[in-house]
Amino acid sequence: MSAAGRDAAREPVLDAAREPVKVAVVYHSATGHVADIAREIAETAEKAGAEVRLRRVREPVPEDAADPRRGRAAPDAATAGAPVARVDDVVWADAVLMGSPTRFGNVSAQLKQFIDTLGQAWRRGELADKVYSGFTSTGSTHGGNESTLLALMQSFHHFGGIVVAPGFTHPDKFVDGNPYGTAHHDAGGTVPVGDVTRNAARVQAERVVALARAIAALPGKDR
Repeated sequence: MSAAGRDAAREPVLDAAREPVKVAVVYHSATGHVADIAREIAETAEKAGAEVRLRRVREPVPEDAADPRRGRAAPDAATAGAPVARVDDVVWADAVLMGSPTRFGNVSAQLKQFIDTLGQAWRRGELADKVYSGFTSTGSTHGGNESTLLALMQSFHHFGGIVVAPGFTHPDKFVDGNPYGTAHHDAGGTVPVGDVTRNAARVQAERVVALARAIAALPGKDR
C-alpha cells in the first residue's frame, strides 16, 4: 500500500480521536480537600481537550455524623456551586474519576450511596468499557489513602470498567509516592492541598484523558 493509501486508511481513527472525550468527575468532600482535588482534575481534563462534568454527591448524613473537625457547614461550603451527581453523568462519560475522603480505610457513605444507585445502569451494561480512576484525602499520611483507592477499584472492576491508575509514569508521581491515584493528607485538617497533590492530580487527569481518547478512537468503538 502506498503512503497516501496508508494515510487514508488511518483517517477514520484520527477523526474519532479528535472528538472531545467526555469526563465525569464525581466526588464527596467533607472538609474541602477532595473538592480541591476534583477541581484540579476537572480543569486539567478540560485543558487536555475533554468535555467535563464536575459533580458532587448528595450529603444525606445527619448533623451528628458531620466531620467533627469542621462542623456541619464544612460539606456545604466545600461543594458550593457544584451540581449534584446523577446516574446519567456516569452513563454519559467516556471516563469517570471518583473521589472520596477515607472512612476507616474505605470510601465515605455518601459516595458509596451514589455508587449503589448505579445498579440499574450496571445491569443494562451502561457502566462497562469506560475508563475509571480514583482520588482521596486522609487526615494522616498513612490514614487509609491506598486502601480507599483500592476499595474504589473494586467497584470499577465490577462495572466492567478499564481501571487507569497513574502509576509511576511521571516524575511528579515519584514525589507524591502513590501509584493507585491521587491522595492528599491534611494532618488533621491543618494542611491545604498543595503543589505535590495538585501535580499528581494533573498527571492522573492527563493520563485518564489520553487513554480514554485512545480507547474511544478504536475502530468499531461505539460512543
